[in-house]
Amino acid sequence: MSRHPLGLIHGRFQVLHNDHLVYLLAGKALCDHLIVGVTNPTPEESAEEAANPARSAPENNPLSYEERESLIRAAFKEKGIPEGSYEVIPFPICKPEKIREIAPAEAVYYLTIYDAWGHEKRKRLEGLGLRTHVMWERPQEHKGISATDVRRAMRTGGEWRHMVPPAVAALLDEWNIQERLAGSSGS
Repeated sequence: MSRHPLGLIHGRFQVLHNDHLVYLLAGKALCDHLIVGVTNPTPEESAEEAANPARSAPENNPLSYEERESLIRAAFKEKGIPEGSYEVIPFPICKPEKIREIAPAEAVYYLTIYDAWGHEKRKRLEGLGLRTHVMWERPQEHKGISATDVRRAMRTGGEWRHMVPPAVAALLDEWNIQERLAGSSGS
């Protein structure tokens, strides 16, 4: 397969974990320049989703857009991904009418599909005339680590550092995210 000049990959990254990094690196391997779209960048850019109702709940979105951008940049730096070969932007997947305002039409939109939400995202992007590339489609039980698992471990004082890249763990510790999460409810 030939490399694409421009690719776009997206996710909430609440919090960025090792399987997120596998996903991001798989997308980066397919293109020369990768745009990482951070979904639910602000509460105003979030919306209830029938295919994934918990995704917009405040307790499932504890990190700001800026914090998530910093986590992505730290993980990429740790992996040796050159700064100029990617960028990070807010990506309003919950407000598809706004996607065309900020996302390039010439990009290939990389996805993975595990559930109805993955199928819905593909449908939305293709409905906007955007070209998609499904990197893999697997049953939900083969998804691996979830950010819900990481947040739950952080909230309850469980082990979580092995689920995130070392550079991410360092920032989460520096920002006292475990303390922030322990004071909130949710999964």
